[in-house]
Amino acid sequence: PDPAQLAQLSRRKGWYRYAWGAHAFPTTVTAVFLGPYLTDIARNAAGGDNHYLHLAGLSIRAESFYPFAVTAAALLQAAILPLVGAAADRSGRTRGMLAGAMTLGVVASLLFYTVTGGAYLWGGALFLAASLGYSTANVLANGYLPTLAAPDERDAISSKGWAVGYLGGAVLLTVNLVIYTAHSALGLSQSHAARVALASAGLWWLVFGTAGVRRLTAGTSQLPKAQRPESGTGYRQLGRTLAALSRNRNALLFLLAYMAYNEGVQTVISFASTYGTKQLDLGQSVMASAILVVQFVAFGGALWMGRLAARHGTRRTISGSLVVWIVLLAAAFTMTKHAAWQFYLLGCAIGLVLGGTQALSRSLFAQIIPAGQESEYFGLYEVSQNGVAWIGSLTVALAIQFTGSYRLAIISLVAFFALGLVLLARTDLRTAIRTAGNPVPERL
Repeated sequence: PDPAQLAQLSRRKGWYRYAWGAHAFPTTVTAVFLGPYLTDIARNAAGGDNHYLHLAGLSIRAESFYPFAVTAAALLQAAILPLVGAAADRSGRTRGMLAGAMTLGVVASLLFYTVTGGAYLWGGALFLAASLGYSTANVLANGYLPTLAAPDERDAISSKGWAVGYLGGAVLLTVNLVIYTAHSALGLSQSHAARVALASAGLWWLVFGTAGVRRLTAGTSQLPKAQRPESGTGYRQLGRTLAALSRNRNALLFLLAYMAYNEGVQTVISFASTYGTKQLDLGQSVMASAILVVQFVAFGGALWMGRLAARHGTRRTISGSLVVWIVLLAAAFTMTKHAAWQFYLLGCAIGLVLGGTQALSRSLFAQIIPAGQESEYFGLYEVSQNGVAWIGSLTVALAIQFTGSYRLAIISLVAFFALGLVLLARTDLRTAIRTAGNPVPERL
């Protein structure tokens, strides 16, 4: 290989390594331990038998606190993430900004260890900081994808990145599962073991994320410095980007489709552990081991769906996965209490489509980004991925608040996948790619 090929290979390895480290946060923190743990902290603070918190003159169920915290985090991300992407493209300092965002997420994750007793507000504040750091870093890391692979390679590179991330998250979760299961033998209480698990995600992210960032180049923008937007135009540049996106009708349709179905994906990820423990009466060790199984299955599922996309087309593969998601939510609604085998089976099925849905959506979106605006557009993409997740989390929170039913909350998410499926079917992706000035891959 010539020096340019070696440099590109090194950058890809760095990108994969960062994914290996960063995926510990959504796996260990949001998918397994934080929801049930912060709910217990909120119950401790509420006391009594009714489990209501009195906050700013409002009375809310302790069980609703975590979904409301997810909603607040999503609103914060929606306000900030598009501006972060625009600033990265404008300055060309993507790597430095990525390191800064990672540091915020790492420090907040490490501080989860200090959340004890009834300190639910402190835990909620740390969650806001950690999720903002993770999402901001995700925007900047995703912005590298168009420069790491040619159009026909992006499905494969994106799928491999997701697969590596799931495997890294699975390895750490395995360690945490062993510690949590053997907490008595180690002289730890269950709550102490959960705090160790939460903090370990920050340490894992720090070690492997730093190693990955070092291999990435300083910026992702393909435009000369003279052609980049002037400094100090964050909101105006965002407005111009939104106006340009609105003129590319099919690109906007795809983003809306992704916004809809990913709303369901993200809410399932953040709500699964709480649903299993509070509705199905399954223990925390069952939750951790089931989601561990999901990570390993998702590793293979992401690679498998990448091959399906190469054979049948990216949009057709994503559409098929959305149909599977709808079927799986219906299955979750009918699950019986204490039936751990049902939860494990459901987790395996989710793992097959989880990574592939996310990886192929990311690579497809990369095709419709104009050159030089990678991080900015991925800022909008991240808002679609996490920043508007308040709709899904608010749906869950309100369902629990007014009905007390976790089953009604989980089945309500079908609407998001159905809407995404309809909008995706109406999108002319080839036209969207051409309008952005990019070459159309052979198979779409």
